[in-house]
This record gives sequence, structure tokens and C-alpha cells, in this order.
Amino acid sequence: MAIKPRVFVTVRNTKRPQRAKSAYIDGCFEALGVMGSVYINSQIPSSSGLGSSAAVTVATLSAINDEFTLHKTREDIADMAFEIEKTVQKGRASPTDTTVSAYGGIVLISGGSRRRLPPQNIHLVIGDSLVSHSTSKMVEQVSELKNKHPNIVNPVLDAIEGVSMSAIHHLNNPKELGKYMNMNHALLEVLGVGHPQLGKMVLAARAAGAFGAKITGAGGGGCMIALCPKPIKHRIASAIEACDARVIITGIDTEGARKEKNV
Repeated sequence: MAIKPRVFVTVRNTKRPQRAKSAYIDGCFEALGVMGSVYINSQIPSSSGLGSSAAVTVATLSAINDEFTLHKTREDIADMAFEIEKTVQKGRASPTDTTVSAYGGIVLISGGSRRRLPPQNIHLVIGDSLVSHSTSKMVEQVSELKNKHPNIVNPVLDAIEGVSMSAIHHLNNPKELGKYMNMNHALLEVLGVGHPQLGKMVLAARAAGAFGAKITGAGGGGCMIALCPKPIKHRIASAIEACDARVIITGIDTEGARKEKNV
């Protein structure tokens, strides 16, 4: 699902474009066959499990598309962004982050298909552990565990899929959805992608009254997310903050990539 914090990207068709210090941004210009200057202002912490690289890639492609009048559709941009992420991350990217960044709302990615789910008025508190992590390292770690213990890991991965497929039928019931989030968190711990700081934050959120709380992203650091009753979301945020974490109180963004008016 897409959350409300945004990455703002401005692209200008200049005669002397400066090369960006980012493989994602360079990949955007190469994919669209143009050169320009880029300016970025992000509200999303990087390397935290919130899909910041996908947001930057989608916003940069959208800004290039607009500045150079290339007539790419939202679907084109989502597809290109995924290919760029896949290249930069050496084949380990998922189309999930780039799809939700492009379209907004809640998207179910299953195999090669993308299905938008009905938008919900969900109240979320995100806790950033401030512990940096490497997505590729965590993916590699799970892959190694799977090769070593397939009889354990494969049923856990099947259970995670089962939890996700069951949870989508309860998107309008936060209390029930929270239970599935807690199940998912426990299964992720089994895969070894937990972290003591994240575990502390998840338990603090639940103790403060969250419907559910879990790791988001690759784990091993980064962020957790808590689903909250609206009246006590600030109480839950304070409980997470007390664990020496940074918090973002947010909800679901349903717009996806958009052109800002006052730029």
C-alpha cells in the first residue's frame, strides 16, 4: 500500500545536465533516452523498508515524462520503474513498491498480475528503528536458509502467502486485519529477518493498543508499521518513540504519482 509521505522530483531540460549520484536516477534517463538535470526532496527515509528507491524512480520517470512530453502512461512508468530497480538490485527487486508508488492505494501483486484493491481509511503509525539494513543481504540470508532448510522455510513462505490472501478479505475490519499483521510478523521472525529493536517497537505498539504491528520491508532493521484505532494513534506513536525510534503518523495515499501544481 502507498503511504502519504512523498518524494518530490523536478526535472529540467538543460544544456549542461549534471550527472546524478544515483544508479536509479541515471537508469531513468537512460531508459527514456534523454538527458536533464534533476532535483530531489524526499519525505521518506532511505534504506528503511518504505520503498524510497521505488518512489524516487517512479517520480523521476514521471518528471522526465512530463518535462520532455514523452506521453508515457502510468502503466508504462510502473513497468519501467520495476525494470530499473531490477537492474540496480541485480534481479532481486519486486514489482510491489514501484506499482504502488505509480498507482497509489492498495495493490495485490500475485505472480505476474496486478490488482488494485478498494481504498480504505486506515490509520497507521510507522516506526523507524534508525537501524540501517541491506535489502539484498536480507534476501540472500533468507535464500540461504531456504536452501539449507527447505522443509521448514517453504511451509513458512506458504503460510505468509496464506496470511496475505486471507487478510485482503478483511481490509475494512482493522481489528481482524491487525491479527493477520501479528501472524505475519511472527512468520517473518521465523525467517530470521527480525531485529531486537524492531521487536521492541512492535511489542510497544501492541501494548499501547494497536490492532496489529509488524516489520515492513526486508527486515533486519528499518521500519515497522502499526495499525491503530484513530483515537489513540498518538498514544501508540509515543510508545514507539519511547523505544528510541522516529515515527510517522500517516494513512493510505490513493493518488500515486502526480504533477504538483506549484513547482
